[in-house]
Amino acid sequence: MMLQSFDPASRELVWEGPVASVEDCHRAIAAARAALPGWRALPVDDRIAIARRYAAVLGERRAALAELISRETGKLLWESDAEIGSMIAKVDVSIKAHAERTGERAADMPFGRAVLRHRGHGVMAVLGPYNFPGHLPNGHIVPALIAGNAVIFKPSEITPATGAAMAEAWAAAGLPDGLMTVVQGGRATGEALVAGDIDGLLFTGSAGAGAALRRALIDRPHVVMALELGGNNPLIAWDSPEAAASIIVNSAFITTGQRCSCARRLIVPEGAAGDAIVEATAALAAQLPIAAWNAPGEAFMGPLVSDQAAAAAHRAVSDLIARGGRVVRSFDGIEGHSAAFVTPALIDMTGIDAPDAEIFAPVLSIIRVPDFDAAIAAANATRFGLSAGLVSQDDALWRRIVEESRAGVVNRNRPTTGAAGNMPFGGLGASGNHRPSAYYAADYCAYPIASFESDAVAAVPVNGLDR
Repeated sequence: MMLQSFDPASRELVWEGPVASVEDCHRAIAAARAALPGWRALPVDDRIAIARRYAAVLGERRAALAELISRETGKLLWESDAEIGSMIAKVDVSIKAHAERTGERAADMPFGRAVLRHRGHGVMAVLGPYNFPGHLPNGHIVPALIAGNAVIFKPSEITPATGAAMAEAWAAAGLPDGLMTVVQGGRATGEALVAGDIDGLLFTGSAGAGAALRRALIDRPHVVMALELGGNNPLIAWDSPEAAASIIVNSAFITTGQRCSCARRLIVPEGAAGDAIVEATAALAAQLPIAAWNAPGEAFMGPLVSDQAAAAAHRAVSDLIARGGRVVRSFDGIEGHSAAFVTPALIDMTGIDAPDAEIFAPVLSIIRVPDFDAAIAAANATRFGLSAGLVSQDDALWRRIVEESRAGVVNRNRPTTGAAGNMPFGGLGASGNHRPSAYYAADYCAYPIASFESDAVAAVPVNGLDR
């Protein structure tokens, strides 16, 4: 069976290759096991040196890799280039995090010393998403390899070429065979990999897939699992309409709404203040330039990742409208372009029972509330807990949000999508399993070993004996 990926803007074939079978997955795991002892025996500085060479290879291939990501995802070239930049920066961040969070340290004791060390888990399966097909799996792979693990990476079936290019970059950096293997395929390949003899599962994707993975590993507690899932993220905008509109647009519609941290629900005050915020946002959304990644000029958005993704988003918006949602700005296709191209939408869902679900597209629901207590209640009325935000000049409101919001990323007067590589990134509830990625990825890539040590063999007191 063959796997193919296509440019969502042009529908041109980007990549074609065989789907990994169950046997292929088992062979990859066996090769990883065989390569592990030598990799673990290397001093960490030697593993870091290879990671640094990998970053250099990414830099040398930056233009070609950015174009590949744009062709496979439809993302604008400026955004794909920034993704490669984040991948390169991840190496230095991971080196620092490894030393700070999982390094070795000792403390003197009367008998000798107490020592803390960390050791990689073993064979780590990484299942990657399509929206950031390089950056997000890279955030698992780099710290896992530095910690002394082997990695088997299944890219999204929508972005196989990017995954293959990442493996080629590691090979060019001198990573020994068996330590970073790519297996291509869809759900069946992922299931075969997860069912294999792995020691860890690192996943970025939908909440539904995360729940299925939890069930698959329920009887295998020895497999460490880090889940970075989606969100039905709230953004409370309380004042400053014109400035708020720019923050809202960048929260909800960046990457064509295909970031797990995008704002999905805009919460505003009832009355004139809320009306002004919604009107300013709708006006700005109407001006956003939309284009293919290789079109001349600059644009804000490209297409969704596929015609199928667009069709699913259209169904979700139709459901909101059928429930009574009022269209402030419609969700439409764009004449003369593939079905993957869509316009940013605003749907007023005030007082309407809407599904607590992530629409992975540029669709923003509006909820009007009578006061700030109701705003916080509305923000927290979700099973998710990835990101949240407040747009307001009022310091007291910000203090309340920080105290009462249930989310792993909470921003003020900045887009909900903003996150620093030198901080943790992850969420609560259906958004994850309390193993945040980014700087804290080091935590789930190695386990601690605590030791009491004495160089000399000496008798220790035995209570109750007369000696």
